[in-house]
Amino acid sequence: MFRSVNPATGEEIATHAELTGAELDARLDKAAAAFRHWRATDVTERAALLERIAEAYDANRDRLARTITAEMGKTYASALAEVDKCASAFRYYAQHGPAMLEPRAIPMAGGGSAEVRYLPLGPVLAIMPWNFPLWQAVRFLAPTILAGNVGLLKHASIVQGVAALMEQMVIAAGAPEGVFQNLAIRSSAVAGIIADERVVAVTLTGSEGAGRAVAEQAGAALKKVVLELGGSDPFIVMPSADLDEAVRQAVKARVQNTGQSCICAKRMIVHADVYDAFLDEFSAAMRAVKAGDPMDAATDMGPLSSFEQRDTVLAQIEEAKALGARLLFGGEALPGKGAYMSAGILVDVAPDGPLMAEEIFGPVAMLFKAADIDEAIRLANAIPYGLGSSVWTRDAAEQERFVREIEAGMTAINQMLASTPEAPFGGIKASGHGRELGPYGLHEFMNLKTVLRRA
Repeated sequence: MFRSVNPATGEEIATHAELTGAELDARLDKAAAAFRHWRATDVTERAALLERIAEAYDANRDRLARTITAEMGKTYASALAEVDKCASAFRYYAQHGPAMLEPRAIPMAGGGSAEVRYLPLGPVLAIMPWNFPLWQAVRFLAPTILAGNVGLLKHASIVQGVAALMEQMVIAAGAPEGVFQNLAIRSSAVAGIIADERVVAVTLTGSEGAGRAVAEQAGAALKKVVLELGGSDPFIVMPSADLDEAVRQAVKARVQNTGQSCICAKRMIVHADVYDAFLDEFSAAMRAVKAGDPMDAATDMGPLSSFEQRDTVLAQIEEAKALGARLLFGGEALPGKGAYMSAGILVDVAPDGPLMAEEIFGPVAMLFKAADIDEAIRLANAIPYGLGSSVWTRDAAEQERFVREIEAGMTAINQMLASTPEAPFGGIKASGHGRELGPYGLHEFMNLKTVLRRA
């Protein structure tokens, strides 16, 4: 039995039954049967289904958002924005995806012709986290449906209400049986599903440890895998930056979703010439962040997703302090029933300490001073992760150096990094491999079949 606990109150709000072994097997059979039909449907039919799913999200916007907030604690305003973003992703693939599946001609030097066809593979398993419970799963689901594949969702245990609603939305939109199914199972069942011949590929968004385990299991089964893992993204501020805007976006980038995002800016790397000014403004803005009832429109950030998650962040802070880091303010548990904590700033973090190889999934920023652009790049790259990055400079030459030399899958220039349906999303190094979203995410789980012809 899964328990949904509201992290704002600590109260149990729902329970969800786990699938039995027989029920899971029946769902895998259903997915295999659905794929045999769905792969043969015209792409216009698949696109029409995505449009109807978007309409279902619009019609159930409040219900979906309230469930997200109740189960994992993000503000209701943020949850509404997440629902809207999901609807836009379905519409993006419905409107632009068919063109991405058109055969692509390849020039041939030796005569004849060649083309690439994009063909579906089969049932795809998605293992998804709780921090963006709808958006993370939709990033997999929308391209899966359009590609002619079918989807199986193993969602995080604390957001089973969201997972069940996702399945309901697809059914309400008129999807054929088995095109998308929620699997209410524990992580212990995942290895068996990956090994099952009815499943052809797996995608995971989660921790580095989970990614390594899934990659090993997929490798043993010779199955395609996409991994979107942790990040400790740098937020680099150079002297030519618009400092006021950089500070505003730095606060948002650090405390959005209560700091529980893989692409939250976690390490603020600031040039020495503007370090003191940045610290003053950033400190004032972080002190002003209001934690409270996620249903209150005046709240900046809600509780962490669970008391366990809050305890993990507090332990990370204490470990850093024991190694010489200074907590300037905040970073403490707040009184009351919920899993709340205050926004804070850490400085003097040991360059070889654990926080340089870990991800802080909470509203605490690490601040570093860089003497020049060379040191800024060195600090940015001195971690195992390589997911995203944000750089603030008006100097075109500096922008180009950051794009070329920062070891990350994504770099945002003079803006906060964010995911969008149109652009590929993913990282390198210990942040995983493969891409979601855009045309690249659509093609990840397809057979890129080469067709050679002669007259």
